Amino acid sequence: MSQADRWKDLAIKAQVGDKRAYSELLSDVLPFIKLSITSKLADSSWADDIAQDVLISVHKSLHTYSADRPFKPWLNAIINFRRIDYLRKHYKAREVKELSQKNSEIFQPNVAFQQSLSELGYIERAVSSLPLKQQKIFKMMKIQGYSAKEVADEMGMSVSAVKIASHRSVTKLKEILGKYE
Repeated sequence: MSQADRWKDLAIKAQVGDKRAYSELLSDVLPFIKLSITSKLADSSWADDIAQDVLISVHKSLHTYSADRPFKPWLNAIINFRRIDYLRKHYKAREVKELSQKNSEIFQPNVAFQQSLSELGYIERAVSSLPLKQQKIFKMMKIQGYSAKEVADEMGMSVSAVKIASHRSVTKLKEILGKYE
């Protein structure tokens, strides 16, 4: 039996609740996932994070796998989507960080009141005081520009829960920053 046929067989068994097959499937595909990812990354240390995202996606999506189709292309599609998502987030986060580091250089000559420059530090501290989940939601929606749907998909939450968390974050930030006025 070929590797692809074995994976297909394990996936079919896992879909009907065979825990041993499910465990074997994840163990068997992990080296393939890492090999597929590593060759396409600028930094091979990212492979473990992406591989974990792929395994989570396989877990969440296994019910969508159709037994009348080959397993390997289905897996490769998940690998590619997760790799692209990871890289998009990584480079977007890097851009935000670089902009944050340059903020003082940008604002210094353009700010009439130097006290305004220190407000950026207040804002960063206020955001970092939020619970981690709210920080992530706030940063993704309000700084990085993700939609509530994208954040919900990323975090495994409902869209309404993301909107509520975002609103609570903004309310909390207003409360915290109001102390500095």
